[in-house]
Amino acid sequence: MKYVKLGNTGMDVSKICMGCMSFGSAQSGFGGWTLDEDESRGIIKRALDLGINFYDTANCYSYGDSEAILGRALKDYASRDEIVVATKVFIKMKEGPNGQGLSRKAIMQEVDNSLKRLGMDYIDLYIIHRWDYNTPIEETMEALHDIVKAGKVRYIGASAMFAWQFQKALHTAEKNGWTKFVSMQNHYNLLYREEEREMMPLCEDQKIASTPYSPLASGRLSRGIGADTKRTETDIIQKHKYGSTEEEDQLIIDRVAEVAKQRDITRTQVALAWLLHKPPVVSPIIGATKISHLEDSAQAVAVCLSPEEITYLEELYVPHRITGPIIPTADWVHGTQVGRR
Repeated sequence: MKYVKLGNTGMDVSKICMGCMSFGSAQSGFGGWTLDEDESRGIIKRALDLGINFYDTANCYSYGDSEAILGRALKDYASRDEIVVATKVFIKMKEGPNGQGLSRKAIMQEVDNSLKRLGMDYIDLYIIHRWDYNTPIEETMEALHDIVKAGKVRYIGASAMFAWQFQKALHTAEKNGWTKFVSMQNHYNLLYREEEREMMPLCEDQKIASTPYSPLASGRLSRGIGADTKRTETDIIQKHKYGSTEEEDQLIIDRVAEVAKQRDITRTQVALAWLLHKPPVVSPIIGATKISHLEDSAQAVAVCLSPEEITYLEELYVPHRITGPIIPTADWVHGTQVGRR
């Protein structure tokens, strides 16, 4: 495994991040494709053996089960000083008032809940899962600053928003002398490159690490569109993200397969290697449900694509509709449950 600094920080993270959305009970609301604790622990143990020290979860993944499973496994298998744990806040966690969002009340409540489930004294990277249109950004950024200064969190990051929103948050923190974001967890892969318009240049300019989610486009880049799995049959989120552009996307998938065949490597390794050639990408987040998926992904850090191969993979891309950031509508009101990813 290779390691790199997380953006403009001194913290070392593996160039592959283990995504933990698949850990939890089958009744978690993700369509029945999640793994139980024994299966999850096996994948976490293998990730550690491969040198992966970066783990990404969220309070809403399996309603906290993912955090609890990850925390117990890392306590048994790893040294806390070497591990980097990221978790998130925003998505609805309970019915009634103050059950979601980025208010000071919600952040203070949810960071303590996450720490308890993880069984840890601190979180390395605390990420706001989406932009909260119902809370002033000043309130959110000051609350995040306060939990850093309280020692509960080491660094803060953001996920899936528009570049103007991210810049507003960065400016608010800088203006007030508060802790600034060091990472952006955005939707970015060979089939979805809309982030190249504004977000990626912003992150590169500000030395902010990009840790893309869905780096394999929910498996489409690794096995093609027609290959059915338990997840493809039940995961409505991936159908929303990619279902409307299958014809255009297939042309790119075919080129990934072609480059993989020429290189005698896997499609997964080609797709991840492409991402790792894109500044400011630091560590794509891999959601593995099989140990073989994890082992395949880890080998991508050694793949070096030529400029000609990169151009060949990119040149058929067509614009896609925005997916990831919340787009407010006339009927979007406080308390609305937004889709998870």
